[in-house]
Amino acid sequence: MSETEKGRIIVIDDDDGIRKVLAAALESEHYAVDTASNGKQAIEKSQTNFYNLALVDIRLPDIDGTKLLSSMKETTPEMRKVVLTGYPGIQNAIDAVNKGAHAYLVKPVDMDELLRTVEDQLKKQREMKE
Repeated sequence: MSETEKGRIIVIDDDDGIRKVLAAALESEHYAVDTASNGKQAIEKSQTNFYNLALVDIRLPDIDGTKLLSSMKETTPEMRKVVLTGYPGIQNAIDAVNKGAHAYLVKPVDMDELLRTVEDQLKKQREMKE
């Protein structure tokens, strides 16, 4: 990671517009950002690249987001995972946390809240390494 890069993030969402907006917002804050439009792409990319954090849509075309969380937890346990959903609910939140989510945000996501959450999660990751 370079000095200007604050962390590597993968944005996983089947909505092209959401991926682009989130990637642009994160890149403007000096994060290195990669994107995936489905679970298969996300798993392939996370097997060949290291990401500090994943932003995961709960509903993907090929896999349920909570199943993807479980898979990523096995392959990259130190990666922080933040769930994004347009379908909020207590059961969704409980399932996401039980499957390895570190945070849960509701769409449409407030960019300030998203950036705060990302920074908090990366800080927790750094503290765990110390």
